[in-house]
Amino acid sequence: MQNDTLSILKQAILLERRGKAFYARVADKTEAPAVKEFFETMAAEEDQHEKILSEQFKAFQQRGKFIPTTIPEYESEKTASRILTADLKNKIAAAGFEAAAISAAMSMEERSIRIYSDQAKLTDDPQEKAIYQWLADWEARHLDLLSKLDRELIEAIWNNNSFWPF
Repeated sequence: MQNDTLSILKQAILLERRGKAFYARVADKTEAPAVKEFFETMAAEEDQHEKILSEQFKAFQQRGKFIPTTIPEYESEKTASRILTADLKNKIAAAGFEAAAISAAMSMEERSIRIYSDQAKLTDDPQEKAIYQWLADWEARHLDLLSKLDRELIEAIWNNNSFWPF
C-alpha cells in the first residue's frame, strides 16, 4: 500500500509540475497582458498544489501517513470574474496559440481530475482523501473556467466569421 501511495503522489507531483511548466510557458510566449496574467495565475495555482503534494510525499515517506495541512480555499466567483475579462477573450480569440493552449490545458485538467478523484475514492485515510478531493475539486474549477472560456471563444469565432448557417 505504501508504494502505491508514493507512486500516486509522484504521479500527482509530476502532473502539477507539468501543468505549472505548461502554463508558465504559455504566459511567457504571449504579449497580451490579460492573457499573460491568466496563464501566470494558473501556473501559480499549480505550483501551490505541487508544494502541498511534495509536503505530503515527504510526510508519507517518513511516517507512512498523510499529515494535516492547511488547504487554501478556491475563490471561484472572484477568480472567474477577475480572469474571464472581455480583454482576455478578445486577445485569445485573435491568437491561435493561446486558444490551442486552452484546449490542451483542458485535457491536462481532465486527467488530473480523474487521477485525484479515483485516489480520493480508493483511500481510507481521511487526510489523504481530503487532499485528493480538494485537488480534484480545484482542478474541476480550472476545467470549468477553461471550458467557459473555450465556449465563448468558439462563439466569438463563429460570430466574427459568419459561420452560422442562418
